[in-house]
Amino acid sequence: MRTKRTKHLPAAIAVTALLLLTGCSAGDPTAADDTTAAVAADPGQAADDFTKIEASTNVEPIRYQYPTTTADRDNDQNWVDLFLPPGERVDNATPLVVLIHGGAWKSEIGADSFVTFAQRLAERGMAVYNVEYRRVGAGGGWPTTFADVAAALDYIPNVQRANPSVNLDDVVVAGHSAGGQLSMWAGTRHNLKDNEVGAKPKFRPSQVISISGPVDMVTAVEMGDKAIVGALGGTPDDIPERYAMVDPIQNIDPSIPTIAINGDADRTVPAVLGQNYVAAAKKRGGRSTFVMIPGANHVSLVTPNNPQFMTVLETISRASHSAQRR
Repeated sequence: MRTKRTKHLPAAIAVTALLLLTGCSAGDPTAADDTTAAVAADPGQAADDFTKIEASTNVEPIRYQYPTTTADRDNDQNWVDLFLPPGERVDNATPLVVLIHGGAWKSEIGADSFVTFAQRLAERGMAVYNVEYRRVGAGGGWPTTFADVAAALDYIPNVQRANPSVNLDDVVVAGHSAGGQLSMWAGTRHNLKDNEVGAKPKFRPSQVISISGPVDMVTAVEMGDKAIVGALGGTPDDIPERYAMVDPIQNIDPSIPTIAINGDADRTVPAVLGQNYVAAAKKRGGRSTFVMIPGANHVSLVTPNNPQFMTVLETISRASHSAQRR
């Protein structure tokens, strides 16, 4: 169900441990699951620009070309890579994490930037589904980008049939930046009207994690985010129906646990957007956690070998494995 937008909320950063979708801190398994979290991290950070990350491990993917729902496709962009963890394959035993990369919905950054991210998660025992899609400047934009992501997710059951070790009972979808918005939207497509982009999903995630995602898109535009205007083809005043379709804060489903991770040094996607989303989800009775990582900027959260990236890895890993234990 869609929800009304919330106004800016003051930062609420207080707690001493990382809280995950289970709602537990490392030391207190009874901790409340709606607590705002502050996570300690090394203040050293990468520059606020993005460079391609080269693969650094031996976990190799299997590539699939997913069918699109548009009248055309691009084989160079309409694909997913499945990374499987090393070791013995046991049917229905490997938890799945879906990764959706960011880059302002633009063509300059693609899923190859998440190869190391996917490999690191696979080394921790997860299957990882790394999604590529058409973006602004390469055949994407509205509605193609969103239709592609929906189609890639709806292809997951087909990939699982070819890889029976993958477990679809509890799937975590995580995305960075624009991918954070796409991930949160992916978790609520079942509430869309039949004629809306991405409606009637064949796959639904169990948990969603946004990493530096603009999950309050109208407020982000009000704060000067022109990339959103470019991706959707107009401002909220021009095309409110498109924002109503894909803006995560307008499409909250309290039944889906969510985490919003932000860095307090992020000047690209301000942390207040994640705080707004989590506050709105809690108000609706949802289980939602905000994680602030001190010293992190927009890129350092997904830069391998950075302590801040390790916090993100651990958050996703624990969320995935805790879901399997439920």
